[in-house]
Amino acid sequence: MEKVLVLTHVDEGGVSLTKASLEAVTAGVELAARLQSPLTVGILGRDAEAAAQAVGGTGARVLTVSGEAFAQARYASDAAACEALCRAAAASIVLAPDSSRFARVAAGVAHRLGGLLDTHITSIVGTATVEATRWFYRQRMEAVLSREARPWFLLLDAGTHSAFAGEAKAVATESVEVVLPELRTVVEGFREPERDAQTIRPDAKLLFVAGAGWTKKQPDGQMHVSDAAERIKDFLRLTGASLGSSKSLVDQSGENQQVLPFLTHMNQIGQTGSTPRHAKGLSTCCHGEEPHVVGWRFIGERRAISLDANCGWARGKADVVYVADAFQVMSKINALLTEKQG
Repeated sequence: MEKVLVLTHVDEGGVSLTKASLEAVTAGVELAARLQSPLTVGILGRDAEAAAQAVGGTGARVLTVSGEAFAQARYASDAAACEALCRAAAASIVLAPDSSRFARVAAGVAHRLGGLLDTHITSIVGTATVEATRWFYRQRMEAVLSREARPWFLLLDAGTHSAFAGEAKAVATESVEVVLPELRTVVEGFREPERDAQTIRPDAKLLFVAGAGWTKKQPDGQMHVSDAAERIKDFLRLTGASLGSSKSLVDQSGENQQVLPFLTHMNQIGQTGSTPRHAKGLSTCCHGEEPHVVGWRFIGERRAISLDANCGWARGKADVVYVADAFQVMSKINALLTEKQG
C-alpha cells in the first residue's frame, strides 16, 4: 500500500501555510482518498504547530519541524528537515509545492532517500497506480508519467489545484527531531523592489499583457512610448497586476527601437516565454494567434483591447474584446482607479 506525504512550509509571516502548500494538501487529500492510503502532512517553519490548524480538517497525521533554524529558506536546514519528515512518515509518494524553497532541496532529498523526482506536475491521476501529468515543449505536449521507484517525489505547479479550505481546527501534531549539519549560511533579511518597480507577480489575480502596438505610430502619426510606459506603470501600481509581454515587444530592445524601459525577456509569455496562471488576463495592443493560445492556456478569464476586431487573437481566443484605442481606455481606467482609491 502506498503512503502519501505532503510536504508544506509556512509563509513569510511564519504562522500560516503558503497558498501553494494548501494546493498541495488538496492534491494529497484527493490522491490518498483515491488510493485508500494513509495521508501524512509535514509542516516546516519557525512555528509549524501554529500553522497545523489549517490542515486539521484533512484527518491526516501531522508531522512538524519547528525552530528558528527553519524560519528562513536555506538548503542545509531545509534538506535535513525534509529528509527527517520523509523518514518519519515512511512515505512512498511525496507531494510538495514547486516553490523556490522546495524546488531548491527536492532533488537532494530524493537522492538521499534513494528515490526519484519529477517537477512541474499539473495533475495526479490513476487508481490502481499513480500517474502524474506534466507539459513539455512550452505546453504543446502533455505527458503522463508513472514510476516503479519509491519514494517518488512530485513537485506540483502552483495554480493546478484549489487551495485546501477545510475548517481550521486544533490537531494533534508530532514533532520530528532534525539533526542539523554545520550551518554556514546566515539569512539576514529580505530586500525587494518597490511595488511599481516589481512587475512580475505570480500571485496577482490579474495578468496585464503589453503588445508591440504600444510602441507603434499612433493616430497622430507619432510614437508615444514614454506616455505608454507611464500609463502601464500607473495601472500596475494601482492594481497590483503582473506584467507580461509579447515576444515582438521585448525583442525590440535588440533592434535599436524604442521600448518600454521596464520590460525584459523575463516578462515574455507565450510560445517562447512563460505560461503564467492568473484568474484574469487583459491583453492590450497584441496581435497574432498561436503565441497567446499557448501563453494564456491557464488564464481563467481572458479579455483584450485592440483596434483590429479581426485580429487572430481577438477572434475566438478572448472571452471579451474591447474594440478601442488602448491609450484612451487605459487612461480612463487609471483615472477611475485613482478616484476609487481616493
